[in-house]
Amino acid sequence: MAWIIGIDEAGYGPNLGPFVMTSVACQVPDHCRDANLWQLLRPVVRQGVDDDDGQLLIDDSKIVYTARGLAGLERGVLATLWRESIGPMTSLAALVEWVCPDDGEELRREAWYRGAQTLPVHTATDDLQPWAARFDDACGTAKVACWHIRSVVVCPPRFNALLDEGGKKGVVLSHALAHLLRWQCEQLAGEDELLFFIDKHGGRNTYAAMIQHALSDSIVFTQQEGMSRSVYRVHGLGREVFLTFQPRADAEHFCVALASMTSKYLRETLMLEFNRFWQQHVPDLRPTAGYPGDAVRFLQAIRPAVEKLGLREEMLWRRK
Repeated sequence: MAWIIGIDEAGYGPNLGPFVMTSVACQVPDHCRDANLWQLLRPVVRQGVDDDDGQLLIDDSKIVYTARGLAGLERGVLATLWRESIGPMTSLAALVEWVCPDDGEELRREAWYRGAQTLPVHTATDDLQPWAARFDDACGTAKVACWHIRSVVVCPPRFNALLDEGGKKGVVLSHALAHLLRWQCEQLAGEDELLFFIDKHGGRNTYAAMIQHALSDSIVFTQQEGMSRSVYRVHGLGREVFLTFQPRADAEHFCVALASMTSKYLRETLMLEFNRFWQQHVPDLRPTAGYPGDAVRFLQAIRPAVEKLGLREEMLWRRK
């Protein structure tokens, strides 16, 4: 058997709200290690928005969100990854406890976070269950099993602290990736091969030092580095570990696409609470997605409330 693990992020560009990076893993037979999971799970999932024939849309989160909104992300993420055995998915707090329990305390220090947003937002739980059953059947037929998910949520105070420490914005990506690499290597017990597929960090082509820092008990060997992909083999962890960084990895790898969707879904549900909090303090305030331009408008509108609440702007505003 082998583990396929996809990693992608959402919210790297905004000035407001959290940054989220997620890893999604599943176990496959050895002969499927290079298989296309969209094809293996074809009865229930699809890639691309053109041919909607009653399947779950699993794709780059930008594509899904543009075509189907938050409801599309919600259906894809919860129908494939969440099961009642994990616990009732009734609130944002439950989602946080499921995907990023280590970051719950950091979120609770945010003035706007309550975890009270009702989930699912747009899809009834009863409507998700048939999709989940179909997905489980397809996985059983293809012998795809043991789905694991983990997210890292970085709020503005930690985001800015990492900038102070590393100087460049990319240090935030490195920080979150290191956490997920360590977590997956520790949690996926046994000797089965680990195959990581990761969306490239901007135009960066070299990742060996980043991997070595994250997996300090290993030795990292570079197999390929370039614009099309960078590939590394890791020794010393008691199993074969490979990492492939490539642009648009979410277009080639199902688990990367699902990680992208999960990151976006988590960030968007967090932003629902972010906007609701500030709308309670500023009448007629238009919500924001937190991206440059509109973030300036939003910050100017809430500045009197920020001061009244005794908050500092650097607690809300990501400097890069």
